Amino acid sequence: AAAGGFGIRPASLGADGGDSESGAGSEEAAMGCSDTFSSLPDMEQESLEEKLRGLAFRKQTSYRKAISRSGLHYLGPPQPTLPPASNGPIKELRTCVDWTENAVNGDHLWMETSCSGELCYLGEDACLLKTAKSAPRRKCAACKIVVHTGCIEQLEKINFRCKPTFREGGSRTLRDNVLRHHWVHRRRQEGKCKQCGKSFQQKFFHSKEIIAISCSWCKQAFHNKVTCFMLHQIEEPCSLGAHAGVIVPPSWIIKVRKPQSSLKNSARRKKRTSFKRRTSKKGLDDSKWRPFILKPLPSPLMKPILVFVNPKSGGNQGAKLVQMFMWILNPRQVFDLSQGGLREALELYRKVPNLRILACGGDGTVGWILSALDELQMNPQPPVAVLPLGTGNDLARTLNWGGGYTDEPVSKVLCHVEDGAVVQLDRWNLLVEKSAVQPEEGTQKLPLNVFNNYFSL
Repeated sequence: AAAGGFGIRPASLGADGGDSESGAGSEEAAMGCSDTFSSLPDMEQESLEEKLRGLAFRKQTSYRKAISRSGLHYLGPPQPTLPPASNGPIKELRTCVDWTENAVNGDHLWMETSCSGELCYLGEDACLLKTAKSAPRRKCAACKIVVHTGCIEQLEKINFRCKPTFREGGSRTLRDNVLRHHWVHRRRQEGKCKQCGKSFQQKFFHSKEIIAISCSWCKQAFHNKVTCFMLHQIEEPCSLGAHAGVIVPPSWIIKVRKPQSSLKNSARRKKRTSFKRRTSKKGLDDSKWRPFILKPLPSPLMKPILVFVNPKSGGNQGAKLVQMFMWILNPRQVFDLSQGGLREALELYRKVPNLRILACGGDGTVGWILSALDELQMNPQPPVAVLPLGTGNDLARTLNWGGGYTDEPVSKVLCHVEDGAVVQLDRWNLLVEKSAVQPEEGTQKLPLNVFNNYFSL
């Protein structure tokens, strides 16, 4: 224990190269070494110290090799030589999930943020804009890291990817698609360490010290110490945490290659103007071939939730909810209705057993989703829960979801959807015929043809 505490330092994990051991922990390690070797002769003590240094170097080297093999070499200290910051234009940042054939696994979803107090994830040594206090920043909705907009390219150079959301179709077996933890450094962390059970030390707002390492999937967090975060945990499979029953695993969503026949006939199809392919803003094709398919593994314990959010309802609450759900769930099961893709998403998930839908919006949003389910004739039809964001929300009140969203934790909402009881809702199709008594022309087009009878008329 004395050799381990003396030789390996958590600084090898820090993105900013800082020592993340607490003062008390360092003092205990020093006292242990002093008590153990104080009675040895000087020659033997020097020899033993040299052996300990060699052992520490070998452990540190093997630790870095393991990090590199796991694809997490960003946890190691950054390279001292960095290219100068460029003021030129950078490539377009991805702000929504890519459903096209060009989708890249591990793409970050960059959202605008006002977190001016949070330091760049790259740390002092690797950040290109550390002296620019007012430089714009972006925050990833899926893994919650904050970086300068000008440092995003540098983040890609050290190959720090976001949590995976799908798997490639060329994978042979399910063993190749085991979901592993997605470890991220944190300078601020709530809760307690999974290993020692102690709370995380809350540093100042501008603290540069890495105090925790957490998984963006299961949300487990550990102190940035070798006594808490072990080497073997880097390659451990992830259980997806408390919401494993509602999260769509990345192994279910498969990216497939375009058939060769489609590639050969692509030029011919472009010439046919009468058979244009319609594409939604989300990139989901209405044609027969789609870049993504779903192959779920049925389980009675699984109740996957498909989330639809209308950001136009309830002020700015919808936009914030999209980011909250992407943090807890797989971003590919969260859809922003302002980007389109409602029907395509339902078609993609129609074969998922025990599927449940969460509609975040007003009564009109819920009716829109119910009408889309009627058109697709899904059997069995998935139950729909409501997170009220609109102004009326009478349907949400009737189903005991309340009259509005009051910033309740999203984690609690997902638990309610998972455990909620399924009830029947009476819905009418309205067929209006022209009156023979009144010859005057009425409204050319009626506003509604479906009536949700939640008032039990």
